[in-house]
Amino acid sequence: MQQAQTTRNETAATITVASVSLAADPAGALWHEEARLLAVADLHFEKGSAFAMRRQMLPPYDTAATLARLATLVLRYQPKTVVALGDSFHDARAGERMARDDYDALRALMRGRDWIWIAGNHDPQIPAGLGDMQEELTLGPLVFRHEPRHGDSHGEIAGHLHPAARVVSPSGSLRRKCFVSDGTRCVLPAFGAYAGGLNIRDAAFAPLFGIRPFTAHVLGRARVFAVGGRNCVGD
Repeated sequence: MQQAQTTRNETAATITVASVSLAADPAGALWHEEARLLAVADLHFEKGSAFAMRRQMLPPYDTAATLARLATLVLRYQPKTVVALGDSFHDARAGERMARDDYDALRALMRGRDWIWIAGNHDPQIPAGLGDMQEELTLGPLVFRHEPRHGDSHGEIAGHLHPAARVVSPSGSLRRKCFVSDGTRCVLPAFGAYAGGLNIRDAAFAPLFGIRPFTAHVLGRARVFAVGGRNCVGD
């Protein structure tokens, strides 16, 4: 795999969308240096507790783990604005199940900056005391929303699909979460600790990228790697 060009954070990769240069952090967040804006998608707070209610027992620490990773990014970039691109809470009652320590940690991260919650299909509302929700955010040529729209959508920054890429090389096969972009739009990987990944060769991505060439910006342990879409295979 060819290592992607680095930007402000030397482990990040440059993704250009609608002529705007953005930094894709290996943690799975997108950084807009000029606007000092950090975007994350699909946090899925309290997914573990939602599964527990259905007697599918998972360790109940996903919210704390997701918040800790997000706190690291906030400390690194010191954003003026954070945009959470929908499905930040796993369901409408996630706030009721959130531990007080996690709620307080989230409030601390929000303090002193603009925090924009974009509405997702899992979270029609957010818990009390955490601000308001909006359908999308427009910033210059960029539009931040939860679900990417079919067909051309110039400047779109979205989540929802949890993109992941499988890359095969002579040394074996690797499947990792990724950003996927063709220069006109970008779909972010899911940031949540328990959020999985959908292969970018799945039919769900076809209405977005069609036959246009695209790049998977694959999350490595310490860096982001640019892989041409033609080099990504199905599961």
